[in-house]
Order: sequence, then structure tokens, then C-alpha cells
Amino acid sequence: QVQLVESGGGLVQPGGSLRLSCAASGFNFRHSVMNWYRQTPGKERELVATITSLGTTTNYPDSVKGRFSISRDNDKSTVYLQMNNLKPEDTAVYYCNAALHELDYWGKGTLVTVSS
Repeated sequence: QVQLVESGGGLVQPGGSLRLSCAASGFNFRHSVMNWYRQTPGKERELVATITSLGTTTNYPDSVKGRFSISRDNDKSTVYLQMNNLKPEDTAVYYCNAALHELDYWGKGTLVTVSS
């Protein structure tokens, strides 16, 4: 059974930092591209980070580049998203995603709220 479980969300002040974690099981994690998405009500789901299977290549949109960093530990089947210098516009539900062959696997999400 495929399972992706996000954790680490919460309330932080602008300029603060959070690290999200996604624990994966039920598929070949080390062969999967991993992604983080976020979604706010009324908006389309946005890709915020992606990492290749060996972790040698990462990509970010301009909205988070220089502030967010994705990493993975294949021995622990876990992917992380380090978020620094958080802004109110970063407030969203953050989802872990695994892209494996023709299938997409999704976690249930973790809420990040950036507010003073």
C-alpha cells in the first residue's frame, strides 16, 4: 500500500523557517522523482520543488527560489522541504508527491500558516 505522510507544518511568523518532512512507503522510493506542491483555496495547485531520484538535481519556481530547499534521504525513504524567510503568501497546504512511471502518489497535506 502506497503511503506518503507529511509533517512539520504549523504557524510561523514572517521571516521564520520550517522544515517539512514526508515519509514514504509502499513503493520504490529511491527510483522516484519527488515533489512538493502547495495549494490555497481558490488557486491552482503549485509545484514548489522537485528532486531527482539520486538527489543530484533540484528545481524551484521563481516564487521560492533562494528560500526553499528540497532534499531526500533514500535510506530513510524521506523527502524534506526546508523553508526559510517565509512570507504570508507562502501560506498554503503543502503536499508531498511521488512521480513514478505513469502514476502520481499524493499525501494528505500539512498546513503552513505564515502570520504575525
